[in-house]
Amino acid sequence: MANPRLRGWRKWAKKDWAIAAVGFTIILFALTLLFDSRNPTSSSSSSTFNLPSNHHLIPLTLLHRAKATGAFCLDGSLPGYHFQEGFGSGSNNWLLHIEGGGWCNSIETCEIRKRTALGSSKYMDRLIPFDGILSHQSSQNPDFYNWNIVKMRYCDGASLAGHPESEFKNGTKLFFRGQLIWEAIMSELLSLGLSKAKQALLTGCSAGGLATLIHCDDFRAHLPKDATVKCLADAGFFLDEPDILGNRTMSNFYHDVVQLQGVAKSLHEECITEMEPSKCIFPQQIIENIRTPLFIVNPAYDFWQIQHILVPAGSDPDGYWRRCRLSIQKCDSTQIENLQGFRSSLLKALSKLQHDKEGGMFINSCFVHCQTWTAETWHSSNSPRINNKTIAESVGDWYFNRKVTKEIDCPYPCNPTCYHMDFTQPS
Repeated sequence: MANPRLRGWRKWAKKDWAIAAVGFTIILFALTLLFDSRNPTSSSSSSTFNLPSNHHLIPLTLLHRAKATGAFCLDGSLPGYHFQEGFGSGSNNWLLHIEGGGWCNSIETCEIRKRTALGSSKYMDRLIPFDGILSHQSSQNPDFYNWNIVKMRYCDGASLAGHPESEFKNGTKLFFRGQLIWEAIMSELLSLGLSKAKQALLTGCSAGGLATLIHCDDFRAHLPKDATVKCLADAGFFLDEPDILGNRTMSNFYHDVVQLQGVAKSLHEECITEMEPSKCIFPQQIIENIRTPLFIVNPAYDFWQIQHILVPAGSDPDGYWRRCRLSIQKCDSTQIENLQGFRSSLLKALSKLQHDKEGGMFINSCFVHCQTWTAETWHSSNSPRINNKTIAESVGDWYFNRKVTKEIDCPYPCNPTCYHMDFTQPS
């Protein structure tokens, strides 16, 4: 199933596609437009979109107390979050969502990033809608709609895991304070009532999904022992796989991120004593040490991973993969065979979670990326389904122990409910 809402924005998205280090900025923005735009025929590249009259916009709160601990975005501005208070039976329950947006792996890419909303609160939207898992509408978010809901903005470029000891290389003023940002926002939310939570869920999309995995047990440690606390990573299970030429493109990229921002200090000590620290940022290694119940939402054919891990642009000089990497529906039989191998690698990396009685997963066969933060993919009449259940229904069954939920879709192209992104269509 292709969503026509993207068509007005494809030209813009393709133009900036090659900026891999900051590419998540573009991809997430394009996806926001895809699902949030109420004008599918527009060809403007503006971020403005129409909202129904009952759609509430949630204001940005800047973390002024962060000055005391030095918890700053890449450019030195204050970090922030959006908060919508819970009500009724959800008044003592909390859902925290960490925004995604890739990473910067060099002084140059961090310099670019600090001039965007993913590196500075100066550029963040002051009002944003809450959809999907963040929604306060029961029809869109049946199990968590009345909880206290927080969206943590992402502005450090290292999945909230950078450390200041690695700053000011080559005389460039950049703030690597992701770990401090995490701690400062948690401190503020604990003072607002999170410390008394009865139920809590930490979640995040993409690089925010990776941040969820990194901080999952720390989140659990801050909350009451008798509280139900779990974690959900959406499109954050990045694979340590070679590309089609056999190069370790993603491994090399993560090595640069970990070295640049001192990320090793935020990773599991058991792992970094056994192997090279940058290996320990891959989710397959992280889940070996997570003790908190965990749910993974991931498409088996995650388009970002296909375009940047399996077939990065530099690995396809002759353009054989050009159309396939932009639309799974344009792949030939040989390319599909390669994609099925990538799917097999994902399932193998998830084998520990498959045997974890407290774990859960929803691995569908869609060519998409994040799926929890938009109504169309989280829970609607047209949402992707496995065994006739939406992602929201599957996550709810797992969180509230209604049913063991380990949903693994059949291989592409078997699922007619999928949204398949297609970046080859003309604008």
